[in-house]
Amino acid sequence: MKEERISFIVSDAHQADPWADEGSSVSGLGVKKEEMEDFTFDEPCLKKQKTCGALLGKPAVLPSSEAQALRNELNMNWDVIELLSTLTCVEHWVCVNIVQLLREENTVPFMVRYRKEMINHMDADAVRDVQLVYEEIREIHKTRFSCDGSTMLLWYEDLSFQSSASVSVSLQYSPYKKGSKLTKARRAKALGLEGAAAALMDAPHALDLRAWVKHGLSSVEEVATGVEHILADMIAKDPETLTYQEKLEQDIDKFHLYFDFTCNVQRIQSHQTLAINRGESLKILTVKVNIPDRVKSDFTRWCINNRWRPKTFAREELNQIIKNAVEDSYKRLILPLLTRSYRTKLTSAAEKESIAMFVRSLRQRLLVRPVRGCVIMGVDPGFRHGCKLAILSPTSQILHTDVVYLHNSGLQNEADKLRHLMIKYSCNRVAIGNGTACRETESFFADLITRGHFQPLDVSYCITNEAGASIYSVSPEAVKEMPDLDPNLRSAVSIGRRVQDPLAELVKIDPKHIGIGTYQHDVSAGALKAALDGVVQECVSFVGVDINICSETLMRHLAGLNAGRARSIAEWREQNGPFINREQLKLIKGMGPKSYQQCAGFIRINPQNIHSAKSSPRPAPAVPEKPAAKKGKGKASNSVPASPNPLDQTCIHPESYHVAQRFLTMIGGSVDQIGSESLRQCVESKVRASSVEELARSLDTSPETLKLIIDGLTQPPGFDIRQNFEQADFKRGIVSMSDLRVGAVLTGRVDNTTLFGAFVDIGVGRSGLIHKSKITPDKLPASQRRRSLALGPGERVEVRVLNVDTQRGRIGLDLIRVLQ
Repeated sequence: MKEERISFIVSDAHQADPWADEGSSVSGLGVKKEEMEDFTFDEPCLKKQKTCGALLGKPAVLPSSEAQALRNELNMNWDVIELLSTLTCVEHWVCVNIVQLLREENTVPFMVRYRKEMINHMDADAVRDVQLVYEEIREIHKTRFSCDGSTMLLWYEDLSFQSSASVSVSLQYSPYKKGSKLTKARRAKALGLEGAAAALMDAPHALDLRAWVKHGLSSVEEVATGVEHILADMIAKDPETLTYQEKLEQDIDKFHLYFDFTCNVQRIQSHQTLAINRGESLKILTVKVNIPDRVKSDFTRWCINNRWRPKTFAREELNQIIKNAVEDSYKRLILPLLTRSYRTKLTSAAEKESIAMFVRSLRQRLLVRPVRGCVIMGVDPGFRHGCKLAILSPTSQILHTDVVYLHNSGLQNEADKLRHLMIKYSCNRVAIGNGTACRETESFFADLITRGHFQPLDVSYCITNEAGASIYSVSPEAVKEMPDLDPNLRSAVSIGRRVQDPLAELVKIDPKHIGIGTYQHDVSAGALKAALDGVVQECVSFVGVDINICSETLMRHLAGLNAGRARSIAEWREQNGPFINREQLKLIKGMGPKSYQQCAGFIRINPQNIHSAKSSPRPAPAVPEKPAAKKGKGKASNSVPASPNPLDQTCIHPESYHVAQRFLTMIGGSVDQIGSESLRQCVESKVRASSVEELARSLDTSPETLKLIIDGLTQPPGFDIRQNFEQADFKRGIVSMSDLRVGAVLTGRVDNTTLFGAFVDIGVGRSGLIHKSKITPDKLPASQRRRSLALGPGERVEVRVLNVDTQRGRIGLDLIRVLQ
């Protein structure tokens, strides 16, 4: 039984019951006006794709041969680039370059870092948005040709106006899908009434319906009905008619004042849309789009008096046919089309915003600053089965694993055991998972630290999100990495490692299991996976990987690499020893010119790791020519130098090495000085004397490339972009939820973000919620004032306690400011 009836009001929206909760329970569509941001579907999203109004890059024109090849490939009768630019709100010349780069198999991280001038300095999210729209256009092309010939031809004729019509192509295609019933208009056309419909509009004075009574039609009434169906179909697919209908809706919407609670389709929030969709799919809610009756009367009047008015005088009975056709078209075709269109637009906008929230949360979770240079104890807390421990070296090697029972009798013996282990391995950092028994385990360690039990060690602990650790512990990847270890102990290892190097550990886990975002089951699984995979690749690439010490799993997520190439690199490294320079990557099986171009700039070769890898025992080196011979491409190892290149430890791409060498010569420096203070001073002095633009012109390169070269030369060896990001909070004492008081001001760290607010860990064992209405632009840094994406996991904030519900375990917070 359907217990609720939910309506989307297009206009004339008055009072509605408010939403009862922010979660899955829904009782109305009420939203407060002051908590909303106006937007319309036909205006660009508030998150602009353009970085600014000025052209930052070089406008380019797609070569005529490429443009013709693209049009031939898609076989479309509209300008694909123009359509892409319109749909994404990105300049035409930028769309040209992005399409060209995508067709050349360039990855998004490569484009964002090394082709900035071609994409007008767009960020990775914006480029991916353009990529998704482009792929959707291509998918439409594939779908169209999956039909049989006659169906494809009919649909293609209807698609000819879609570049300007407001109705989506997928909705227009629905009547032509395999298994769809033959439309009334097509049945009437099959009976030969298309000519009668054309005559009714062009020469009604000469139309005699009786002359059309023939095989398959037994009366004038059947002829009239068939003509009505054909006209109704023409009206519903006419671009001018649909454009007027859309304008009519917008005009009505402009002149209405909305009260605090309204459910206009242009004001409903994304998380509400997803919750309604979920309720509908569960057969709990019935959803309806309500359109005022006067919209129909205005539409009918316009059609009869303007667009669908006969060219010459028509008899009353013929005018009645036209009127009936218009009404039939509106009721039977246009109204359902509008309903589907509104629902599709609402769902699409909500999914896009939800996925954007996932992407931003995942990016910030992956880019948490690693804790380097110390031994860490990872603790997977538990009651009956004890707390699993894993002591890890500064390089994440497993030193010791054990199980202690901290919540039973004999606590003193367990405390002494912990002290012995921590002193033995000089471990002064503890990472506790936030699962079952986390609070009790935290209290135990905090009590020992307060009593000085671990002296002379200065011990501190942090709570880390353990989402996905149990899933990873039984995965093939974990079994391969730790074959002799119990799955419960593998979880403790994962908890410790995700504090030591969050990126390297979390890439082993499916992003959906890392505990970020909400409504992941209510959005398109394919779109979500593509977005999350893209941001993982972006993070791994921009941080960079040391090819001689990184895991095979991490390499898989590098731009230009996949599982096969990562495996080949690991095998080559095992057989031949460490890589000496980037050029040796060309000897890897499956590494073609394009793959090398995409990955080379993100790979680092640290001289210190070369020496340490050489000193470790390895199998006898294999013959270098052998891998090249397997490829069958005529590669020879003698074409690849075997000497190290200091530029290989920087973010400078090999394609720009010659520019970097000329720049060093210009300033009187050398590659041996990379990262030194003396070279940095030389660079700064040269840039002050001549601008980057002038230097770029003299070096025959772009300013963007030169800026990247300057960064690579002046950054210290081992530079990590995460060093300026937030790190895990280590503490020595705790505060309980009972200690909280309304009005208290605290600092905390964002643990998770949703479409309705942000959850903040304030150190009391339970995260508090900052509702989205409390996250206002004036409380945020200028760089974070983006709709629904203001806060992300890992950010430190100052908050005020608004309410505490100890029975339900809920804490309401108000955002004061973001701590920089």
